[in-house]
Amino acid sequence: MPAFFLALVAAALLSLGARDQVLVGRLALARGGAAGLIPVVLVVTALSSGLMAWGGSLVAALLPPAAKSMLVAFALGAAAFELAWTRKDTVPREPTHSQFALFVVLLARQLGDAARFCVFALAAATANPPLSALGGWLGGAAVLVVTLLAPEDLADPARLRPLRLVLAGLCAIAALILALGARGLL
Repeated sequence: MPAFFLALVAAALLSLGARDQVLVGRLALARGGAAGLIPVVLVVTALSSGLMAWGGSLVAALLPPAAKSMLVAFALGAAAFELAWTRKDTVPREPTHSQFALFVVLLARQLGDAARFCVFALAAATANPPLSALGGWLGGAAVLVVTLLAPEDLADPARLRPLRLVLAGLCAIAALILALGARGLL
């Protein structure tokens, strides 16, 4: 059960201000509402969380305990990097109304974001991919659905930038502690 709650909280926190949240918020503003976006958001978030949890457990099963800890540290380090990375997202001027195009773009963004890296790390660390995937799906989907309901408040990534930097620092510290522990230096 800890895998579920940790993944839920991590995915919810790390999705705040993420590229997928900004994209969904801007598309909701451009389309004039959330019509048709919620099913795509739910399916994509379930798929990305499931794939990352499955990948984390698959790779972790091949590794000895110390290497598994290093894998989790690398995943957390990747999450910290993604959180701290400043990027320019363009506002879609004439967004496509294709659900498939949204599916593909959203899936690509989520497979490389901090929330899914944490789901990967938790699945590898806890050896419980179904609960890690479920927690990651619910946490990530909740943030995106709230964004669809209030896009004007959440479509600006600058508002949540300080929080993302704090979360990047926390992920980096956790990665460092895990890496030092795996190497026997802590």
